[in-house]
Amino acid sequence: MRTLVTGGAGFVGSHLVDRLIADGHEVHVWDDLSTGRMENVHPDARLFVDHNLSVDWIFHLAARADLVASIEHPKDYMQRNVMQTVRWIEYARRFGCQRFVYAASSSCYGQYPVTPTDENEPIVPAHPYALSKRLGEEAALHWMRVYGLPVVSLRLFNVYGPRARTTGAYGAVMGTFLAQRANGAPLTIVGDGTQRRDFVWVEDVADAFVRAAKSKVTGVYNIGTGEATSINRLAALIGTYGVVHVPARGGEPPITQADNLKAQRELGWYPKTTIPEGVARLLRDLTPFKSAPVWTPDKIAEATATWHKHLGSY
Repeated sequence: MRTLVTGGAGFVGSHLVDRLIADGHEVHVWDDLSTGRMENVHPDARLFVDHNLSVDWIFHLAARADLVASIEHPKDYMQRNVMQTVRWIEYARRFGCQRFVYAASSSCYGQYPVTPTDENEPIVPAHPYALSKRLGEEAALHWMRVYGLPVVSLRLFNVYGPRARTTGAYGAVMGTFLAQRANGAPLTIVGDGTQRRDFVWVEDVADAFVRAAKSKVTGVYNIGTGEATSINRLAALIGTYGVVHVPARGGEPPITQADNLKAQRELGWYPKTTIPEGVARLLRDLTPFKSAPVWTPDKIAEATATWHKHLGSY
């Protein structure tokens, strides 16, 4: 099977490339390397250079992924996350692609979803990143309805694991904590730490993409463990050199927790890695996080000032 992974040098994309190659596929990778790294790419993968290349499956994971930065650069997020998606779904239509699997985001459910959250929960994006990912998803589903493009959209919850981005903008809690832990700094807990997140291991997510491509179904599926772990519990699992608290941000849900029964039932997908197991695996080698930015309360305050201005605090 000839496959294309956009964003294949990135965090989730590179793990998906590894899985596809292990399964015996011919894998082509497209990545603008704005956040991805060439060292993440499996040596047997091929760089995508022929824009007339016909592929059987397209996995579209390329996107700008920093929530906080989306407040400052909304136009860029629309161009990169929406119009780039249109480019690839049109490419898939042009060449008769058999399966188009889109990496959507659970952030589309907004600040106060009913939990556990199923795929029928109302869509109320709270920030430009969430909106851009939702519009990309809606474009892919529109091409499915109008042109018959076989689309599966996977709404990913809080993905973590090896190769999580360790440079650039202030972002996900797991990478932030691990960089602080690796450098002997206090963990910066947003708010009181009682907020809970559905953390899902990256290799389990890669398995979901493969199952979606192999399936005959179309539509939207939540990809999360169905379990919600508090940030305080995460900090305890990682181990700390102390903690400091920074103001909670408006627009962020108190709980993310997937109802993943549809993915279990229709894709045969089940998460295998628990949060204690995953964190323990990451703690075995913190070397990749030692050179990452170490976020302090002052740096976080500066990075999130625009977020607080527009979405508030609580």
